[in-house]
Amino acid sequence: MNEIIQRLTQRTGLPEDKANAAVETITGYLKEKLPAPVASQIDSLIGGESGGEEQSGGIGARISSMFGKKE
Repeated sequence: MNEIIQRLTQRTGLPEDKANAAVETITGYLKEKLPAPVASQIDSLIGGESGGEEQSGGIGARISSMFGKKE
């Protein structure tokens, strides 16, 4: 989650607390709207519990690939 917050602050200029609130809002929305099997994996994806950046390519890359965009 820290990587997402850092990217958001760098790309938008938002203060860290505002970026954190935005990420929490978006993840909450995704958990509500996505199918249960996908929504249940949001916390582990955001929290990095699925193997870390080295193995996953980073959270940004993983989220982008979910929506068909490659970094």
